[in-house]
Amino acid sequence: MSENRIKVLKIEPGQTPQVKEIQNDLASLQAEVGGLIECISFPNGCVAVCNEEGKLNGMPPNRRLGADIICGPFFVCDTTRDGEFASLSKSKVAEYSQLFADIPEFTGLEPELEPGFTFMGFRF
Repeated sequence: MSENRIKVLKIEPGQTPQVKEIQNDLASLQAEVGGLIECISFPNGCVAVCNEEGKLNGMPPNRRLGADIICGPFFVCDTTRDGEFASLSKSKVAEYSQLFADIPEFTGLEPELEPGFTFMGFRF
């Protein structure tokens, strides 16, 4: 059963991460990121929830994540075995607060800021 409210780590462009409690329903999740949501998985079961059209909509660059740059606000939360969003534990809040503590400066010329697509083919 999913939690009605979840504790997340919210990361806004140009700001330090902040712990926040939010409603765990689609409208509230979309409001936190300013549009349609996309989830980026971490190996420990947590996800970064961002705006899937952040780059297309011209949202400001926020943080580097792997070989990409997330544009616009995003938050990190945990997940259950069933894939439901869940609250972050204190240790995971600390882990992700440290991971996203540095506020990068972007020139606007970074190639990762260009929208792109990855096509994957399958053989049958």
